[in-house]
Amino acid sequence: MFYKVKIKDHIRVAPELFGEDVKTALLKEVKAKYEGFISKDLGFVVDVLDVSNFGEGVVIPGDGAAYYHSEFELLTFNMGLQEVLLGRVKDLQEFGAFLTIGPIEGMIHISQTMDDFVSFSKDKVLLGKDTKRSLKVSDLCRARVIAVSFKDQSNPKIGLTMRQPGLGKLDWIEEDLSGKPKAKSS
Repeated sequence: MFYKVKIKDHIRVAPELFGEDVKTALLKEVKAKYEGFISKDLGFVVDVLDVSNFGEGVVIPGDGAAYYHSEFELLTFNMGLQEVLLGRVKDLQEFGAFLTIGPIEGMIHISQTMDDFVSFSKDKVLLGKDTKRSLKVSDLCRARVIAVSFKDQSNPKIGLTMRQPGLGKLDWIEEDLSGKPKAKSS
């Protein structure tokens, strides 16, 4: 889910930005510091929207830069456990599917793609044995977050499932809701 978050921080403005408007200089420095930032609390910082409520800068001896106590607004993407998200299949491997959700990727283990025995074909398609359902690159899917790990801060791991009612490839969900019988193999 995307969120607007207000943050307060002391922002260092380098001397080479002293000729610019203070708000413009602060915005440049906040963007340099926070865009692409990943944390367990904030999630994934997508953009810096605005800088406000800054006072007089303080120059610290020996540094030469000015420090401003500032308040700014960030656009973040953060998800919680059990949250249902819409995503697009980016890649398929023998062990599962990678789904692009917002600005990040999550992984769906092959056993979590559908309630069926699933096989991986040579042309990069996951196929259900009994249902004959297939999952291909660029399919739009609904998945639930079942694991989030920030152990490696620069590369968080997101685990997803599509093995619950109302989840899976959007075509499958529509098929289930319409009551169409699923194809069975003999």
